[in-house]
Amino acid sequence: MTSVEKPRIALMGEFSAGKSTLSNLLIGARPLPERVTATRLSPVWIASGAPAAHREHLDGSKSPVSVEAIGDVPIEDTRVIRLFMESDMLDSCDLIDCPGISDPNMPTEVWERLVPEIDAVIWCTHATQAWRQSEAAVWETLPSALRKRSLLLVTRFDKLTNEVDRKRVMTRVAKEAGDEFAGIFPISLTGALAAGDDAEKWEASGAHDFALHLMALIEDLQGRPDTNAATNSTEAKTNPPAKPAEDAPRVAPRRIRPVSSGERSKRPASRPLRPVPSAESQP
Repeated sequence: MTSVEKPRIALMGEFSAGKSTLSNLLIGARPLPERVTATRLSPVWIASGAPAAHREHLDGSKSPVSVEAIGDVPIEDTRVIRLFMESDMLDSCDLIDCPGISDPNMPTEVWERLVPEIDAVIWCTHATQAWRQSEAAVWETLPSALRKRSLLLVTRFDKLTNEVDRKRVMTRVAKEAGDEFAGIFPISLTGALAAGDDAEKWEASGAHDFALHLMALIEDLQGRPDTNAATNSTEAKTNPPAKPAEDAPRVAPRRIRPVSSGERSKRPASRPLRPVPSAESQP
């Protein structure tokens, strides 16, 4: 990643783990029409800009595509679908929504070809079946430097209705995946979306801690001249993003903004996101 490029963060996980809801939360709007979110799609690369979309073919050529017709784009000859939206979050980083890894009809090369361009991953795992062997097997195939600076979200955490189950799941996930991520966060994405201006509900959803660490990760990536996942430098492997101070002010992901090198220690205050229509059951 050059000094002028923004970090590229991939949203990954198995089908129905909450990736679409996560993108809604981060961007502050639904990037895709509701009817196409569950279809088989090539990776969707979302960047800041006037609303538009195009398809990038495997040979590098490009052709415009209607957002409403994205579900009809064939994956066989599509490297990536590029979307452009106005969003505070996208002013700080690009988001790459990858297809669910558990779809047997989706060849792994559909998302594997983008790995060299990814700087960090937010991996979503469903709380009721968190961190399955199939997830761990795919995760192990990614470059070590990329894994060490990525975040694991235990989504639908509200589905675990008692404290015993919640503690059991988090203890197991921490034991099995704790060394593989820069941070692990239980979260109810639908709860975060529904929090509105209610600070207590925002924090109770798990979004507070996740947002703080995500901001720290983005700032860390912005400060590295060569962050790309294909880089296997000692610095990238041994220096995960710093944990933010416990008293850092509350922020919402879509309020994260680009920061200069002289602003690394600043944390802009913000309120929770406004509700965005969503279904966490989408991929």
